[in-house]
Amino acid sequence: MKLKKFDSINVIPFIDVLLVLLTIVLLTSTFISKGIIPVSLPNADNANDMKVKKEVIITIKEDNTLHCGKEINGLKNIQEHILSLPKDTPIHINSDKNSKFETFVNVLDMLKKHNYSNISIVTKK
Repeated sequence: MKLKKFDSINVIPFIDVLLVLLTIVLLTSTFISKGIIPVSLPNADNANDMKVKKEVIITIKEDNTLHCGKEINGLKNIQEHILSLPKDTPIHINSDKNSKFETFVNVLDMLKKHNYSNISIVTKK
């Protein structure tokens, strides 16, 4: 009996495996991008409450006025509010594209002076 010689490789099973792996990666990446995977947590009598870090959003409007939330206005009032928070509190800066860069630098300088490092600048894509 003579053995049959193969001149090419059958790649269809290889493509099937790759498509399954691609499906798994895409499904997993959607959970990772949202940052939330729905989980039903068990109950415990001696569980401690986790302290959720509250984020702070500082807004610089077009007329260079500063706002933090709805009630806090002005750099001095924002500074007093932020100093009452832990140093690792997430701080987001929303700055209007037509506001003065100097106002943005003043806010950033105030945060760096008090050693706040978890600062992000919000932009639009």
